[in-house]
Amino acid sequence: MQVVALPASAQTGATRAQADTLHPQADSSRFTNLGPQLRASMIQGSLFVKDSAGRELLYTVVRGEPAHLLGYELASGKLLLDQPLPGADGAWDMAYSPDGWLYVPGASGSLFRHRPGSPSVENLGQALQGETYVWSLTTGKNGEIFGATYPGCRVFRYHPKDGFSDAGRGPLVAGENYVRSLAFHEKSGKLYAGVGSHAHLVELDPVTGQKKEILPAKYKNREFVYGLELVTGIKGGDRLMALLNSGQTTIIYNLRTHKVEAELDSIDMKTVLQQPGTPWVYVTSGGKLCRLDISRPTAPLQVIGETGASANALALSGDKQVQVLTYKGVVHRFHPATRVSSQQQLEIPGQPIPIQSIIYGPDDRIWMGGYLAGGHATYDPQTGASQEYKGHDQTEGMAVQGDHIYMGIYPHGKLYALDTRQPWDAKTNPAYLGSIPGQSRAFAILAVEEKKKVFFGTVPEYGQLGGALIAWDRQANTLDAVVNIVPNQSVVSLAQAGGLLYLGTSISGGLGAQASEKEARLVAWDMDRKQKLMDIAPVPGAMAITALINGPGNTLWGMADGQLFIFDPVKKAVIATRRVHEVPATRGHIWRSAFLGIHPSGTIYGTGANLLFSIDPASLAVTILDKKASLFAMDKQGYIYFKRNTELWRYQPE
Repeated sequence: MQVVALPASAQTGATRAQADTLHPQADSSRFTNLGPQLRASMIQGSLFVKDSAGRELLYTVVRGEPAHLLGYELASGKLLLDQPLPGADGAWDMAYSPDGWLYVPGASGSLFRHRPGSPSVENLGQALQGETYVWSLTTGKNGEIFGATYPGCRVFRYHPKDGFSDAGRGPLVAGENYVRSLAFHEKSGKLYAGVGSHAHLVELDPVTGQKKEILPAKYKNREFVYGLELVTGIKGGDRLMALLNSGQTTIIYNLRTHKVEAELDSIDMKTVLQQPGTPWVYVTSGGKLCRLDISRPTAPLQVIGETGASANALALSGDKQVQVLTYKGVVHRFHPATRVSSQQQLEIPGQPIPIQSIIYGPDDRIWMGGYLAGGHATYDPQTGASQEYKGHDQTEGMAVQGDHIYMGIYPHGKLYALDTRQPWDAKTNPAYLGSIPGQSRAFAILAVEEKKKVFFGTVPEYGQLGGALIAWDRQANTLDAVVNIVPNQSVVSLAQAGGLLYLGTSISGGLGAQASEKEARLVAWDMDRKQKLMDIAPVPGAMAITALINGPGNTLWGMADGQLFIFDPVKKAVIATRRVHEVPATRGHIWRSAFLGIHPSGTIYGTGANLLFSIDPASLAVTILDKKASLFAMDKQGYIYFKRNTELWRYQPE
C-alpha cells in the first residue's frame, strides 16, 4: 500500500489533539490470553533462622510476579511457608532482628516482615516516598532495621515503634541512584553503605545523618560497592569486606587504621560467615566452601568441601556444622573438623516471570526471553504448544536472519546466534559471538543480507554514556564496533533504506548515568566506509527513538516519545508527524518503549505506553485497541502477539 496525500496538519508536522484520532477499543473476542510462558525457580535473598521454639528454619525468596517468600524446616526439608509478596518481583536480601522478626525488602520499594514459624507475611508499606526498590537490609540496635534504596540513593530506618524515617537525610551521594549494600557496626553505631553506579563507600551516622566518604581514590573508577560484610572482635581492628564492580575484587578495609589491607579476586561476597570469637570467615569460591583468616587475608584459602555453586546463605548449625544454601537451592552441611558432609535439594516452586523480549522466528514459532531470571520459551501458533529453554540470561533484543535468531543478552552485552534448525543446547546453540567491553544491552538488532552482516545497537554499562554500533560479519566470524557514533548517546533502534543503515538513539546511557545530551538523533550510516552521512533530530526534544521500520512508499517510520514521524530517505527529511500517545513529563532512563510493524493489509500496528494501536497509513488516524500491551511480534498469518507482564497475548486484526 502506498501513502496517499497526507492532511495538511500532518504534512507540516503539526498534530491534532490526541482525542480526535482515537477510536473505541477493539472487540474483546479478537484477543486471546495464551498464558504465562516462562517460569523460574530463581532464589535471591536467603537466611537461616530459628523460630521461638528453637527449630532451625531456612527462608528464601523466589522471583516471580509476584515473588514468594518460602520457609523450610531444615531437619525435614519440608516447605512450611509459601506466601506472595504483593507488588514485588523479587528480594535481594533479608535481615533477622533480635526481637524475632524476619524482614524482607521488596523490589517495589516496600518492606515486608514475618514472624518465623507463623503462616503470614505483613506488608509494612513503602519505605520512603519516591523510592521504588529496596536492595539491602541490615539490623541495627534494639530492633531497628536499615535499608538501602533506589533511585534516590538513600538509607531508611525502620522500627516497630517509630515507623520509617530517612536515616541519611537525603541522598548519600548527590547525583547517584543506588545504595546497593549496607553493614551496621554495632560498636560505633555507624552504618557503612556501598553506592553506585559510580563507586562510593560512605560511613553514615544514622543518628545525626553525618556522612563521610572512605573509599580510597584508587577504587573510584569502579561501578558499585556491591556487597559489604563486617568481621568484628578480632585483633588489630574490625574489618569491613567490600565487593567492587565491575570486576569481582573484594577489599579488606581495617576500620581502626582506615587502610585497605588486601585485595581478593577469588571469593564470592553474597554472604560471609564469621566463626564466633575467631578471625576465621567462611566463604564460597569457585564452587567450594572455603575458610579465610581475615587477619591474614593474603594467606591461601582453606578448602572445606564442594558446593558446586556460590552461596546465598551461610550459617552454623546447633551441632557446629557449616550450612550452605546455594543459588541452585541445595543445602550443604559440612563439619569443618571431620570434613563429613551431606546435601539436600529443596523443592523450589517455580513462578511465572515477565516476558522481556519477543519475536516471530524462522521456525514459525513465537520466541520469548525472560526478565532477570532469564531463560527462553516458544509458542507454536499451529499447535498451541509452549516449550521452555533454560541456560541463558536476560535477552533484551532479537532479530531473524535466515534460519538464525540473533540475540543480545544482558549482562555485559553478550551476543549470540541461535540456529533454529538444531536442538537447543545452552552450551553450543545459541552460539556465543562475543561482546564489546563497556557495552551492556543490545536492544536493537538488524540483519542486512546483502552485506552478510548483522548489526547490534547497544547501551553502555552502568554509570556510562556512549553506546556502540556492532557489526557481526557472518562470513569472517568477526565483530567490529564503532562507539559513540552520536556522542554520549545509546543506539536503540535500527533500519535499512537506500543502501544506508539508519540508527535511532537515546540520550540515556547505563543505569546511574545522567544524560548529557538534550534530544535523540536519527543517523544515516555508510556501512562500508563506516561514516556518518546525516545526523538530525526528527522530533525536537525527544529523549529516544525506540522504533524504526521500513514503511509504505519507501519511507522510514519511527516513534520518538510517543510521536510518529515519517522520514523520506531520498529527501533526507521528515515529511509527516502524528502524536500517537502521551509520555510522562518527567522520566528517568528510556531504552525502549514503542514498537511498529506492517500488517499484510497495509495497516501499521504497534505498541507503546502500554497501548496496542493501529495507524491508517493514508490518514494517519490512530485506533487504540488495548490498554495493557507491550512488546510486539507478528506471525505470517498477520496475528499480533504482545505481552501483559507474564502473559503472552494474541490479537487477530479485522
